Amino acid sequence: MFKNIHQYYLYILTNKKNGTLYVGVTNDLERRMFEHKKKLIEGFSKKYGLDKLVYFETYQYINDAIKREKNIKKWKRQWKINLIEDDNLNWEDLSIDWD
Repeated sequence: MFKNIHQYYLYILTNKKNGTLYVGVTNDLERRMFEHKKKLIEGFSKKYGLDKLVYFETYQYINDAIKREKNIKKWKRQWKINLIEDDNLNWEDLSIDWD
């Protein structure tokens, strides 16, 4: 029997290189980025114009993604910058070509 495998995402948004950072979790990264880019979500990300996806991780279990999110939110800013720049040195928007 086929078992449905879910995916969950931890992601980091910004408005520009070395700008304000937002750490979140979702089960549909493309939909969530659409919501951020269209300013459909009230709160911190809308207030600061955070709509550039600069980092994400994929998880099979939501609890793992949430645990990682809570952990990263406690990190020093420089640690978050290092995490981003290890994979995305120029802070490119990883969702730029998503429709």
